[in-house]
Amino acid sequence: MEEAMKHILACETCGLVQRIEELPPGAAAECCRCGWLITKRTVNSLSRTAAFSLAALIFYVPANIYPILRMEYYGAYSENTVWDGCVRLFQDGQWPVAVIVFLASILIPVVKLLSLFLLVVTTKLKSTRLRRERTWIYKVIDVIGPWAMLDVFVLAVLVSLVKLQRIATVLPGPGLLAFTAVVVLTLLASASFDPRLIWEEPRGKS
Repeated sequence: MEEAMKHILACETCGLVQRIEELPPGAAAECCRCGWLITKRTVNSLSRTAAFSLAALIFYVPANIYPILRMEYYGAYSENTVWDGCVRLFQDGQWPVAVIVFLASILIPVVKLLSLFLLVVTTKLKSTRLRRERTWIYKVIDVIGPWAMLDVFVLAVLVSLVKLQRIATVLPGPGLLAFTAVVVLTLLASASFDPRLIWEEPRGKS
C-alpha cells in the first residue's frame, strides 16, 4: 500500500486521481482523461543543474563588477554598477527601493545558486538527512524565481522615464549582459532540478 501511494497523482486540470508507474529519466506521463501533463522526469537532472548553476556563478562576478548602466547627462558621463545604484538610491532616501534592488540583484541570486549546489551535492551523495528541509529549500527557490527579474523591471522603468524626458542618454553596460545571463541560467538551473530525487531511496534499501 505504501509503495502504491507513492505513484498516485491527481491531474491539476481535470482532477482525475490515477496511478502512475515509476518513470525513467526523460519520460512523461499524461492524464488518461484530458491529456494534460501530470508529471515528467528530467534527463541528467543533477548534471544539468550543476552546469547551469556553475555558469551562472561565473557570470555573477562580471555582473556585479562591470557597469550595468552608462549615462550621459548634459555632457557629463557616468557609469554605475548594481552596487552603485543601491548606494545612490540609499543616499537619495529611497532606501525601500535600494533594499529591494539589493535583495533581487545581489543577495537572492547568490543564495539561490549556493542552495542549488547544496541540493545537487546532497542528492548526488544519496543523503537521507534533512529531506524535508531540502525539499522546502527547493520550494523557496521555485517561488522566488520570478522575483529575479524585478531589478530588470526597475531598470527598464528608469530608462523609459529618462528617454521620455529627453534629458539624458542611457546605454546598457557590459554588466547588464552578464546579469541577464545570470538570471536566465539560474532559472534554467532551477527548472532542471528534479526534487523527487531528494526522496529517491539508495539502491539496496526499501
